[in-house]
Amino acid sequence: METVYINSPLGITKIIGDENGIAVISVSDVDTNEISETIPEVLQEAVSQLQEYFEGKRTDFDLKLNPKGTEFQQKVWKALLEIPYGKTVSYMDQTKKLGDVKAIRAVASANGKNPLWIVVPCHRVIGTNGSLTGYAGGLSRKKWLLEHENPSAQQSLF
Repeated sequence: METVYINSPLGITKIIGDENGIAVISVSDVDTNEISETIPEVLQEAVSQLQEYFEGKRTDFDLKLNPKGTEFQQKVWKALLEIPYGKTVSYMDQTKKLGDVKAIRAVASANGKNPLWIVVPCHRVIGTNGSLTGYAGGLSRKKWLLEHENPSAQQSLF
């Protein structure tokens, strides 16, 4: 696995992956990681696409993904990929789409364990009342991402 650290508007972004795909994209406020001087070839496309996203030039990602997780987590993360850029859904909407309204806590937990920040858009899942509940990257980042994707207003997909 190769690793690269880049600057983003929301902190230091770490990308980990290999020829099998991108396994981790995360963000941190901690400035102990040095920004990478070189980008491993296998991560260059991920870096490029994230930069385009932050510049407002990209609304979807075309990357080979290889996140590690349980079968259930993989199912939840795959469903997140269906939420369009600039739209939001509630945790309940997501749970209903996955077919089991009783699994809302498990779905929320899987969202929280999403290892592919931004690319698998768990930031697009909000509370039923429209609140910005829960986000592993911090609510200020979630707010920034949602405003970046839809500066005029949030609209529900369902």
